[in-house]
Amino acid sequence: MTLPLIASALAILYSLYLIRWVLKQPKGSPEMIEIANAIAEGSSAYLKRQTINISFLAIPIAILLAYFLGLNTAIGFILGAAASAIAGFLGMNIAVRTNLRTAQAAKKGLKSALETAFKGGSVTGMLVVGLALLVVSLFYLFTQDLQALIGLGFGSSLISVFARLGGGIYTKGADVGTDMVGKIEKDIPEDDPRNPGVIADLVGDNVGDCAGMAADLFETYAITLIAAMLLADIIFKQPNLVTYPLTLGAIAILSSIIGSFFVKLPKSKKIMPALYKGLIVSSILALILFYPATMALTNISNLAVYLSSFIGILTTALFVVITEYYTSRSFKPVKSIAEASTTGHGTNIIAGLSISLKATFLPVLVIALASLAAYQLAGLFGVAIAATSMLSLTGIMVAIDSFGPITDNAGGIVEMTKQPAKIRQVTDSLDAVGNTTKAITKGYAIGSAGLAALVLFSAYTQELSHTTAAMNFNLGNPYIITGLFIGASLSYLFAAYSMEAVGKTAMAIVKEVRRQFKQIKGLMEGTAKPEYSRCVDIVTQAALKQMIVPALIPVIAPLIVGFTLGPQALGGLLIGSILTGIFVAISMTTGGAAWDNAKKYIEAGKFGGKGSLAHQAAVTGDTVGDPYKDTAGPAINPMIKILNVIALLIAGFLT
Repeated sequence: MTLPLIASALAILYSLYLIRWVLKQPKGSPEMIEIANAIAEGSSAYLKRQTINISFLAIPIAILLAYFLGLNTAIGFILGAAASAIAGFLGMNIAVRTNLRTAQAAKKGLKSALETAFKGGSVTGMLVVGLALLVVSLFYLFTQDLQALIGLGFGSSLISVFARLGGGIYTKGADVGTDMVGKIEKDIPEDDPRNPGVIADLVGDNVGDCAGMAADLFETYAITLIAAMLLADIIFKQPNLVTYPLTLGAIAILSSIIGSFFVKLPKSKKIMPALYKGLIVSSILALILFYPATMALTNISNLAVYLSSFIGILTTALFVVITEYYTSRSFKPVKSIAEASTTGHGTNIIAGLSISLKATFLPVLVIALASLAAYQLAGLFGVAIAATSMLSLTGIMVAIDSFGPITDNAGGIVEMTKQPAKIRQVTDSLDAVGNTTKAITKGYAIGSAGLAALVLFSAYTQELSHTTAAMNFNLGNPYIITGLFIGASLSYLFAAYSMEAVGKTAMAIVKEVRRQFKQIKGLMEGTAKPEYSRCVDIVTQAALKQMIVPALIPVIAPLIVGFTLGPQALGGLLIGSILTGIFVAISMTTGGAAWDNAKKYIEAGKFGGKGSLAHQAAVTGDTVGDPYKDTAGPAINPMIKILNVIALLIAGFLT
């Protein structure tokens, strides 16, 4: 247990070093500081209110867990929820300070801006893995209670689904509402200071893409470690195999810290290869160090277990390549959506939907083959190790993701303070890459969530392995078929409520932005200032209200099905939700990112550029794609894992 504790401490210390470095960078002009402060204030205010709202639900849940499952489980639940919230809150707070410094660094050039943005994003990445590995390791060290660790996973899952949903509803409600009036009705640029919704839009990037993603991957990382440890205990009853997943996580943290130093702008001035270099170095170092650790800690087919870890790293690489192909402006899918925009709004939507559907096949094939290969090598434990290995790179992946909202905000600050065009070109280049990195990280999160959910499902079936429920667990059982249908429907129901929530929030912003343009004299001419805080307050209240119903679906559904139809039906529900959840999530996140980058491809001067008919159609497509990629799609990740975690928690009562 020594190495995991040392590695997690190093990750947190490295985060503190990066925070100090970022805060030492120059802030820019007073106008830039004023806008950045407004973004920081809005972001912190939203996250505080979200945390308070969640606590009203978390406290009674903790009491129920203590009563039915014991004090250790309740303490684990509180610890997991608190650590997840802290990782997201600290990461977001440094992101809203890095955006200003990245905007100022852009005056020096692309190299300086990239370094500042990436180091700011690395704070979130290292905090996520450092805190997750620390709480799981310490909790197990002091309690030696694997069942109680499930409570820790439940706590992180609960925070994750609310953070993903609430942040996603906020960011896309503000973005869609602001763009619909600003770009389409008033024909003014994105991030124009005359638009009353622009600050709310910039705040949304942080609470959705930074805090939301941090909570999502914190939860997936912690849940995967816990599930792998639980399976190792159930199958082998060997302490060294139980702690082996923690060792893999520790090794990957050290590799990710070293890999982050290799993110440097190359002579070609291409940003994506710079980020990939850090990821590749981290992956290679991890694979090299996994080998001696596996040989030392496992006494069951050492090579087979090591190869399972190799499959996890390979799966990450394949997801990165596939997602970039479907979402980058350099490849055919995005270009085809841009070309379809030349003939109107309808053809843009059709092209975007077709790409979103196509984009599901290869990732799901990769997950299926990876699961099969790992199972053939080392059984269920091999699948668990493949998932653990894939998640072990979370630190560097979150760093690459958080780079996105930082550069997006930096571009907004540059636009609002009317900086020279050459500075905006620098932030636009970073922002375009940021869209792709966010899509890649979402693809990675979905893929890893799929493997993690399969591991959790395996743990659930193992819990039932000595009961009559397990003996009848086959597709000829009508209870299992019923559960499959119910579970398969949940992803669609959850996504529908999430999309609807964005629509309602966007409508509220549209009405307010229209009101201000109508009632504030001189606003369109630039002689009067909009009431930014009014939009921030409206979208905050709307997001917090609209996230409640969809977030409760994965909490209530397994309880109802489990206690009314039994453990077999609940098992069917889990498999059904995993299958449809992966397809819906990949389709939405990849399709939405492709729509967004098709718009940016046209804005770069293709097919008539800004203001053209193609651009107007692309803006419509991006408006549809926004809640796809940043709200409904990503939030399905924690949804399917909460279903599985609750099933594990109640398995003992069902049997």
